[in-house]
Amino acid sequence: MNQPTVMMAEMTWPEFGERLASDPIVFLPTGMLEQHGPHLPMGVDHLLPTAIAAVVAREVDGIVAPPVNYGYKSMPRTGGGPSFPGSTGLDGATLSAVVRDIIRELARHGVRRICVIDGHFENLWFLNEGIDLAMRDVGATGLRVMCLQHWEFLTRDTLDAVFPEGYPGIELEHAAVLETSLMMHFYPELVRMDRIPDNAPMEAPPYDVWPARREWVPETGSLTSAAQATPEKGMLMVEQYRRDMVAAVRREFLS
Repeated sequence: MNQPTVMMAEMTWPEFGERLASDPIVFLPTGMLEQHGPHLPMGVDHLLPTAIAAVVAREVDGIVAPPVNYGYKSMPRTGGGPSFPGSTGLDGATLSAVVRDIIRELARHGVRRICVIDGHFENLWFLNEGIDLAMRDVGATGLRVMCLQHWEFLTRDTLDAVFPEGYPGIELEHAAVLETSLMMHFYPELVRMDRIPDNAPMEAPPYDVWPARREWVPETGSLTSAAQATPEKGMLMVEQYRRDMVAAVRREFLS
């Protein structure tokens, strides 16, 4: 017999209602629709947290809500910026309002434990704002929420193994080794292996300007080389997520 799905969108409403009786942790993946180089799909930032959320949910008998596919606007120094066709961002207030509404609705259904797992660097503070506003709205219901960005769980040992020549930082890792390796692990059929770029790291000043400077960004859209990405590196990161993210969720919600 197949195991019951952890994906909320695949459940019928009676099945979801039955699951609510056990007070499950509900995971809300959030991301963005933006360019990820010539080799990765534009949905990377919501595909990865959705897959990671499913890994964690299976360990704690949780449920994964449908992802928020759109996020805060792509910025040139961290995502390439809006000049690439397809990068489609929300105003920060819009993202906060969407997250606020989803959390209020989940709370209305009786959910009392929510973990937001984000995959888009620029989202964090707007997610925090939406969560904070939702917490004010729901009042003394016992709702608890945690919010995390998955790469923050990578330890120095894992980073040294994935980046033997040195970790360039998450800002430059857009569409590079980290995301490409994870996509190779979770969604190998979506990685255009023959198009993986090997460009030099982006060189940009430590500030932003408007209008955005397209010339700051490598032509590929990858902010540094993705040539050293492998599915084995993806698996290594996922195993750490499974171990340490599950431990964090259990510490906050189950202890």
